[in-house]
Amino acid sequence: MRCPSCGSLDDKVIESRTMINGESIRRRRECNVCHYRFTSYERIEEKPFMVVKRDGRREPFDQEKLSRGIERALEKRPVSTSMVDQIVTEIEDESYEKGKTSREITTSDLGEIVLKRLNDVDKVAYIRFASVYKHFNNLDEFITEVKKIGEAER
Repeated sequence: MRCPSCGSLDDKVIESRTMINGESIRRRRECNVCHYRFTSYERIEEKPFMVVKRDGRREPFDQEKLSRGIERALEKRPVSTSMVDQIVTEIEDESYEKGKTSREITTSDLGEIVLKRLNDVDKVAYIRFASVYKHFNNLDEFITEVKKIGEAER
């Protein structure tokens, strides 16, 4: 580590402590040149989980954005807040599992996971989400999707 006082790279670690949350290590150091004492922190640098958009752009996975979309689909439906949280967590877990090796998932794969989960929970929420996700261009596409759900329930 570079000494903040004299700029020397020659230092020694006097003491190391794992922080309470276990996600970082605090090290007390002393410069061997000017004997200035300073503290450094060591943390794991994790590569963020990314979502690949339809146009090829990548953005970090945003649990809040996912949660807002699902809450909107389930608005005024008989589904508890705790169930919404559970659905979001399950979708997030499945997304991470699906994109484990590349640390990314496409919006189409993520959308299909959400649709599958909403279909299991609430058909109206499924249709609401599908109408936005699948970009229905006309009423016929919407009706076709509703008929698919009706046939699947029989």
